[in-house]
Amino acid sequence: MNKPNLAVEFAGIKMKNPVMTASGTCGYGRELNRIFPLERLGGISVKGTTLEPRLGNNMPRIAETPAGLLNCVGLQNPGAVKVTQKELPWVVQHDLAVIVNIAGGAVEDYGKVAAMVSNVQGVAALEVNISCPNVSAGGMAHGAKPETAAAVVKEVRQNTNLPMIVKLSPNVTNIVEIAKAVEKAGADAVSLINTLLGMEIDIESRSPLLGNKVGGLSGPAVHPVAVRMVWQVAQAVKIPIIGMGGIMTAEDALQFMMAGATAIAIGSGTMVDPMTPIKVIEGLEEWLIKEGIADIKQIIGAALPGKL
Repeated sequence: MNKPNLAVEFAGIKMKNPVMTASGTCGYGRELNRIFPLERLGGISVKGTTLEPRLGNNMPRIAETPAGLLNCVGLQNPGAVKVTQKELPWVVQHDLAVIVNIAGGAVEDYGKVAAMVSNVQGVAALEVNISCPNVSAGGMAHGAKPETAAAVVKEVRQNTNLPMIVKLSPNVTNIVEIAKAVEKAGADAVSLINTLLGMEIDIESRSPLLGNKVGGLSGPAVHPVAVRMVWQVAQAVKIPIIGMGGIMTAEDALQFMMAGATAIAIGSGTMVDPMTPIKVIEGLEEWLIKEGIADIKQIIGAALPGKL
């Protein structure tokens, strides 16, 4: 059979394939571009951007765990002015969907950053981070309740015409409620999941290993949880989903797409092997050929009730 079609489109965002990198795991793409051309990716979600520069949390900020990784980087970034003037003009030159992750403390901060980023020609969408577990102000607090999540979305909506993806936290009682709230407030898509809150203790010093005490758990350990949440959210909202959480192989990515995700994002996998996104893209193509499927869109939601 001919090469299958890997292209997807959602919320007005066109991607040559459904594979993107997750925010916070590859900066602005400069380092990855030394290993493979960024153009091979469907998209990139760049480092979380806040209004003012952030140094992040105290060291140590990363700890390896069985089948995963704990991090408490704390949204370290040079601030919206430098990002919009230096980093984004470089990455938007490449032929892929550039998605800018934005974060803040006060709700108004999100609106200000959204307005600044929206002035950069070539940005495909905003990813609104209401789910970072590693900052003391804002972050996950905004995504913990439907009302506060909706308030951030409304603020961003008033300050941008770009497609808005809202990144959801798994550290909530009911992620479906949050997804429905941000959809109603004006989100064009949702991405999930962000990291699960975790801790490692150094038994020699008898104290938490991370400088922030707690951190976000990512990697294969969270994959089944993330697939379950995507599957639940896909049945509750009409807006598209980007699935993420422990994707190391094409098979991992396929599970997310069958659970209802239109696209997927790879984070910790790039730290194990920077070529992981390319291997996933190639693996998706090989699987579609083996199964005799001409278009990857045919598998989206294949595992949802009524599709089996």
